[in-house]
Amino acid sequence: MRFPAEPFRIKVVEPLRRVSREERVRHITEAGLNIFAVPADTIYVDLLTDSGTSAMSDNQWAGIMMGDESYAGSRNFYNFQKAVRDIFGYPFVIPTHQGRVAENLLFSTVLKKGDIVPNNIHFDTTRANVQHQGAEAADLVIDEGLDPSSLHPFKGNLDPAKLDRLLTEKKGRVPLVMLTVTNNSGGGQPVSLANIRQVRVVCTKHGVPLFFDACRFAENCYFIQQRESGQANRSIEEIAKELFSYGDGCTMSAKKDGLVNIGGFLAMKNEEWSKAITNLLILIEGFPTYGGLAGRDLEAIARGLREVLSEDYLAFRTGQVAHLGDLLDQAGVPIVKPVGGHAVYIDAKRFLPNIPQSQFPGQALVVALYREYGIRAVEVGSLMFAQPDEKTGEMVYPKLELVRLAVPRRVYTTEHMRYVAESVIELFRDRDKLRGLRVTYEAPVLRHFTARLEELAPEPATR
Repeated sequence: MRFPAEPFRIKVVEPLRRVSREERVRHITEAGLNIFAVPADTIYVDLLTDSGTSAMSDNQWAGIMMGDESYAGSRNFYNFQKAVRDIFGYPFVIPTHQGRVAENLLFSTVLKKGDIVPNNIHFDTTRANVQHQGAEAADLVIDEGLDPSSLHPFKGNLDPAKLDRLLTEKKGRVPLVMLTVTNNSGGGQPVSLANIRQVRVVCTKHGVPLFFDACRFAENCYFIQQRESGQANRSIEEIAKELFSYGDGCTMSAKKDGLVNIGGFLAMKNEEWSKAITNLLILIEGFPTYGGLAGRDLEAIARGLREVLSEDYLAFRTGQVAHLGDLLDQAGVPIVKPVGGHAVYIDAKRFLPNIPQSQFPGQALVVALYREYGIRAVEVGSLMFAQPDEKTGEMVYPKLELVRLAVPRRVYTTEHMRYVAESVIELFRDRDKLRGLRVTYEAPVLRHFTARLEELAPEPATR
C-alpha cells in the first residue's frame, strides 16, 4: 500500500455540491479574485486551510455533550489544563479562542517598539502580530529551507549560527525566540530535535527564552520519529515531551493538531508573564478558566490533544498528504520537496515562470484552480508577504512563491486527493493560458484576506 488505510470508519457524511463553471466564474469575479471571499458551498474540495476544518471523533463529540458551562472553574477547563501540562510540560496554561489571540496576548505583553523576534519563518498572523507592536519579525531558516527542490529531511530548521549572530549584534532587543513546528510558510517542513537542542544552547548563552508555535507539533514529532537518527523506537508523546522541554513556553492554535474547530492556548514557565497575560485575557477574552471558549470546546481540545498522538492516525495523515504530492511530482508539477505534513506546496515560480512576482503568480494559480475545477487553495507568496522596504520604498518579494493545498484532517478520501491531483496536472499542461493579476484594493495589514484583484490584459502578439 502506498500509505496506510484510514484508521477510522465514517459514521456521518456531509453532501458536497458541484456547481457549474459559469457559476464559479461569477463568484470569483464578484469576490475580486480573492478566494477568501467565495462562498464555501460553491467549492467541491476545500484545501484553503487545515485550521479548524478537522472532523472530530465520536469521543470528542461525546465530550462536547459533557460541557460544563460554568462561568468560572468549569470541570472541562481542568481536563484541558491537565492535557496541556501532561504533553507540553508548562505549568501556566491560558486558554484562548484561537492561536492568533495567543500570539497577540504574548507579543502585546512582552514586546516593545524596536524589538526583534527571530523565527525559522513567521507565518502571516505571527508576523502581523509582531509588527503590530512595532517590532521586527526576522526569518532565520536554514538555506535549504528556501530551496523548494532540496531534499533535506528537516528544512524547517532554524540556523543556529544566524541566530547567534543576531542575538550578539542586537543584544537587548530580542525578548524571545520563536520556533514554528512544522514550518508552515516554508512548505510544512519539520524541525529536528537536534536543531531544537542547538537553538536552546544559543538561547541559553544569550539569556533569551525560547517559545514554540506548536500548532502542528504532532506532525513534527512524527517526522522526527520517522527521519531522525535514534528516534524510531520512541513514542510520539515521548518525543513531544522532550521537544517542549527545551522551550520556555508555546502558543498553539488547537484548530490544527488539537483536532477541533475552534480554540487555542498559551502555555509557559514564566509566572510573571503569565500573570500579566492573564490580566489582559480577562479584559479582552474572558475569565482565565474559559478564555473565550465554551466548556464543551475545552473538553474537545483536551481529548483531541491526546488523540493526535496516535501513530496510526499520524501515519495515515502524513501518508495521505504525501500521496497527493507524489501524484503531482510524478507528473512533473513543481512542488516543495520533501512533502510536508499538512499540505502540498506548489512552487508557483516554476509553475508559472512567465508571470513575475509583481503580478502574483501564486494567486493567479489559486484563481484558476477554483474557476476551472472547484478547488480552493491558498497563496503563500507575494500577495501574502511582499512588503515595501522601510528605507527605499521598493517592494521586497518573498523568496518562496507557493500555493498551499492544505488537507483537512479526517475529512477527505483518497479519491478526493486523486481528483485534486488530476485537476492540478491538467492545469499545469494549460499553464500558458494563465495571466498575471494586479491589486485594486488592499488593507494595510494582512491584505491577502480582503484584497481585491483583477486580471491583466494579455500581452499583444508579436510578429
